[in-house]
Amino acid sequence: MPVPPRLYERAAPGQALGPLWFLDEGRTFFAGPLTYNAPHQHGAPVFLAGLYGPFGLRIAGGCWQSCRTALVPAGVVHELDVGGEPIAVFYLEPSVDGAHALAPLVANAREEQGALFGRGSVLPLLRDMWEAPDSATWAGEALSDVVDVSRRRARVGLDPRIARVAAAMNDGDGVPELAVLARTVGLSPSRLQHLFTAEVGVPFRRYRAWGRMRRAISEIAAGSSFTAAAHGAGFADQAHFTHDFRRTFGAAPSQSLRGVRL
Repeated sequence: MPVPPRLYERAAPGQALGPLWFLDEGRTFFAGPLTYNAPHQHGAPVFLAGLYGPFGLRIAGGCWQSCRTALVPAGVVHELDVGGEPIAVFYLEPSVDGAHALAPLVANAREEQGALFGRGSVLPLLRDMWEAPDSATWAGEALSDVVDVSRRRARVGLDPRIARVAAAMNDGDGVPELAVLARTVGLSPSRLQHLFTAEVGVPFRRYRAWGRMRRAISEIAAGSSFTAAAHGAGFADQAHFTHDFRRTFGAAPSQSLRGVRL
């Protein structure tokens, strides 16, 4: 799908900028140029924003749509055509909140096939994060502001039991077994699995795999080699990590994980 011309000119920084990654227990953020991402699905809802103009988005093999912002729920298969332009990609973990907390960021939205497509403006703060060479040092504070502003406009909340389970899965000390997590929130394992899928949008096991992918990306963004990060996150080897990365993001890890801003 041809991508329309960008609407804003870059601020022409003094040096070429590498991709920006920020990850913590409840948030994952990427800003950088992308070309085409083949059909893929995530373990968390994702907010997308073309930083200088519209981008192409297709849901589950449907028609290509041109949009400026979008919200794709967890587990929904989609493709991206960004044409080499910078895009902001923001995932919110259920330990923080659900997809509804990001929905207000999609201005002038319409819903189609479970996703929101917006033609409205993008928060200038997102462009600032991409253009500022030192944004890796203040990205966390900026994203807190983005979530706070959006959350105040949202009307519903995630089940607090599922938020507690997700937080336990993302605490960095290894993921407890399903039965242990179920006991901590007073549910049976089967009921927890059912409620987790209903609230988060993906099954418990798929969300565990998403957490493992986030851990590997976090290590690479911090300077680890692909091999070391893959082993540290529990992948058999780098090839296994690369295969799962393609399935999760629709493109090779080298496209967005080389030359990361530190």
